[in-house]
Amino acid sequence: MSIFKLKINFEEADHESIELPIAAGESVLDVCLDNGIDLQHNCGGVCGCSTCHVYVTKGMDNIEEISDKEEDFIDRAVRPRITSRLGCQCLVINGDIEVTIPDQSGFMGH
Repeated sequence: MSIFKLKINFEEADHESIELPIAAGESVLDVCLDNGIDLQHNCGGVCGCSTCHVYVTKGMDNIEEISDKEEDFIDRAVRPRITSRLGCQCLVINGDIEVTIPDQSGFMGH
């Protein structure tokens, strides 16, 4: 099994960047949850909402391609960008990636 590096940056100023191992086939959301990083996931990580929205800042070629379904949900995300992906759909294929987690403090109630 191939292990790569996931660097996570945060928009929230009081959060330090962190680097974690991520295995091929593993999602950004799974790594976040396994390491106590609070990334919202109202649908349970099944590409049914937009709350696990992240920005991929490096390594877009190292993750699975975006699906039409994922694109539809990203259109509903808060402040989507061209580099937006859903954490549950960011499955690493081959190589390191870097993401930025948008400010999560705007999510009231779950």
